Amino acid sequence: MRTSRLLWAGLAAAACGAVLCVAGWYGVSGERFAARQIPYLASCTVPGAALIVAGAVLLARTAGAEAAVRVNGPGEPPPDEPGPPSSDGPLLRVPGGTLAHRPDCPLVAGRPDARPVGEAVLDPCPVCEP
Repeated sequence: MRTSRLLWAGLAAAACGAVLCVAGWYGVSGERFAARQIPYLASCTVPGAALIVAGAVLLARTAGAEAAVRVNGPGEPPPDEPGPPSSDGPLLRVPGGTLAHRPDCPLVAGRPDARPVGEAVLDPCPVCEP
């Protein structure tokens, strides 16, 4: 329901902004001197452009909300932020590296050159926090 309200609000704002821009252009086109054009710019064109931008933002937000519904399903909340990876295996390091990683750390997972830390004293990885 909320996405349909956002959609209609965005469309209405963009349409009103377009009408104001056209009215401002029409008013400006009929005036020869810049001093007489400024009131049309101030009262129609600038607010019209602002309404078009506001409508575009609302429409983009609607598209984002619909994408979240497609990904998560209509009744599911958005996924929580994943915590740091955890595992109970031996800590790993890459050759020449100065950090100790958990085996499922995204920085070493799937790397064939990752080796156990052994006796080396290394700083903990800030991603997996071993």
